[in-house]
Order: sequence, then C-alpha cells, then structure tokens
Amino acid sequence: MSRLLWYPGHELILADIVRAQGCYLYDAAGKRYVDLESGVWCASLGHAHPRIIRAIEEQQRAVAHTGFNFGSPVAEETGGELLALHGFEGGRCVFLCSGSEAVEYGVRVARMLIDRPLLMTMADSYFGAYGSAWGRSEEEWFSFDWFPCASCPHEGECDEGCERWRSIPFERISGFLFEPGSSSGLVRFPPEKLIRNIYRAVRGGGGLILVNEVTTGIGRTGRWFGYQHYDIEPDIVAMGKGLGNGYPVSATVFSPRASELLGDREIKYAQSHQNDPLGAAVAREVIRTIKEEGLIERGARMGEVLIEGLRSLAARSAAGDQVRGRGLMAGVSLGGEADSARAVRVHRALIERGFVVCLRPGAGVLRIDPPLTVAREDIEGFLGTFEDVLRNA
Repeated sequence: MSRLLWYPGHELILADIVRAQGCYLYDAAGKRYVDLESGVWCASLGHAHPRIIRAIEEQQRAVAHTGFNFGSPVAEETGGELLALHGFEGGRCVFLCSGSEAVEYGVRVARMLIDRPLLMTMADSYFGAYGSAWGRSEEEWFSFDWFPCASCPHEGECDEGCERWRSIPFERISGFLFEPGSSSGLVRFPPEKLIRNIYRAVRGGGGLILVNEVTTGIGRTGRWFGYQHYDIEPDIVAMGKGLGNGYPVSATVFSPRASELLGDREIKYAQSHQNDPLGAAVAREVIRTIKEEGLIERGARMGEVLIEGLRSLAARSAAGDQVRGRGLMAGVSLGGEADSARAVRVHRALIERGFVVCLRPGAGVLRIDPPLTVAREDIEGFLGTFEDVLRNA
C-alpha cells in the first residue's frame, strides 16, 4: 500500500517518474513520455526550464521567505509586471501559493466591497478545493446553466424577453466570477454574446467582474488570458498553475477600480508564504521568458496544429468524437461524454505508447494541454498515435 493519499478519481498509472526535461517525462527504466498535460497544466514553459531553475537558485541564495513584517523588492517589482499584463497600472496584487487560494482571496475581497448576498457564476465552473468558491451554497451563489444559451436562435442582445435571462437576480448579485473555458476540466466555452451581456448587466449595476485564470491564463488559450477572447475588462483576476511553471505560486490582482473601492481596509486573510520573494521571483522569470521568447504567439501557432489535427481525426471518426479547444487547451469527447469506459481504454493505451494526456474522472473526455514550448513533431507524433489508438479502442 502506498504511503501517499492520492488524487480522488484518478488512477495511479505511472508510479516511478524520476526525471523531467522540457516536454518529456522519464520513468526509472528510462522510458520517455511526451507530457501533453504539462504536469496538471502547470509547466507552461516545460519541465526544468533553465531560466526558472536559475531564478530559483539565485533567489534562494538571497532570500526565499520573509514574513508578516518584512517586504522584498522582487515581490513589489513582480507585482508591477503582473498588473501591467492586465492593464491594471495603479492596481494592487498579492502572491499566494495555489490557484484555489487565489480564487478564494478574490472572492473574500469582492464580498467586502459590494454589499449584496450573491456572486454569480456558471454551473459548470470549478474554482478550487476549499472555501466559499468550492462550496457554492445557495445563500451565497447563483449558478447559471448556460448550455441552452449555446444554441440560442435570437440574434439580438439578451433582454427581458428571454425567460432564462429574467431568472438572473441581478439586483442581488455583487459580482460575476467567470471561468473562461475550462468548465471543470471539460473544455467548454460559454457564448461570447452571453458573457458580454452578463458583464454589462453586472457592471451596470455596480457589481464586480472576477475571473479565474488559474487554468486558462499565462498563454494557455493563445492569448495571455482567457478573458481576452471575450472583450471584457475584469476587476479581480486569480492566476496560478502556469504562473510558477511547477513552483507553487499564485496571485490575485485587483484593477484600479477594485483597489480604489478597497482603499485602506484590511483584508482578513494571512498565511505564512504570502508575498514570498522566492515565489515572486519565479513568477517574474516566467513572465519575462514568455515575453522574450515569443511564447504566446508560438503557443497560438502550435495550438492551431493541435486543434486542427484533432478535428480532422474527429471528422474521420465513426464514434461521434467531438473536439473543443482554444490555443493549447483542447478537450476530446470520445463518443459522448458518458462513454467513460472507452476514454479509459484510450487513455491507458496512449500512456503505454508514450503520450501523457489528462482523463477527466467519470467523463469520456481527454484533455490535452502541452507546454507552450511543445515541438511540432511531438504534436504530430501524438496525432498519429492517437488515430491508431482510436482505431483499436
């Protein structure tokens, strides 16, 4: 029996991964696997990136951890660079450890700023492992089922003529927390028209716009952030995963508007690694590496190769396979999301053939999220292997 408690719903298939480099994992026998999951979507630059290793070593030698009464120039500087990515000059930032924590921090601040009982979100969203955003009680949250809106025949804007739109209690909503595409790992994208209308209604009523970019941020969707595909301007953004390239750092940023509303009020939240210089130094190097190596643009190009290849495979499939994707974030529904048995077979076969993808527990969906540095030949090698595996699944 293992000494470790494992992830719920996920089978332990490879128990002896001993090394990682770039887009590859290696087991104890030396077998190489192409990591098309980016280490649960975290290794945005690939594993063991030399610039990130160097940044960790240098900051560790200087100062890794400060505390409640001490600051560091590197955290202040990185905060400025992160705010600038959102156009939030004049805003504020906090560095934390996990995406769940970053989302929950933003939720707590939003509830401080707007005195209304409900935060709105989409019913299929996932926001973390604990807290209000995880529990989503009816007393605190309004969850909207947007799936019927995906096939809305109405060409105009959302208005009171729509029964579903009338069901949204905007007068009780303090903010809208948006997850722009992950959909609890199933890779779905709410319609742009719906999101823009919710955005205008919440903003028009004085509410806040929060975005969970833990999975969709840092270049994953072909742009710096997933919300940029929707032409909206958020007030609070939570980031994690790819921000640290495998190091556990997250951040919550606040726009000038949110910062002005907050003023000098104290946020009742503190933890031991808040605004640590080591995490900030890693985030800074990730941001600079992406900029200097043109990885947003490169990721968008490789995303086209991946998604077009997957759609070509799906078009040749007799099983009704479907592909959803944006940038280097793709989900493949194998013959309907209820067919989890086929997805399990395909998932295991791909790993045996040397390709690591993510299987969503209990759903017939495989998720593919390679690092922004993935080589075209690795994508094409995967597509060829995937087609062969599907033929025999």
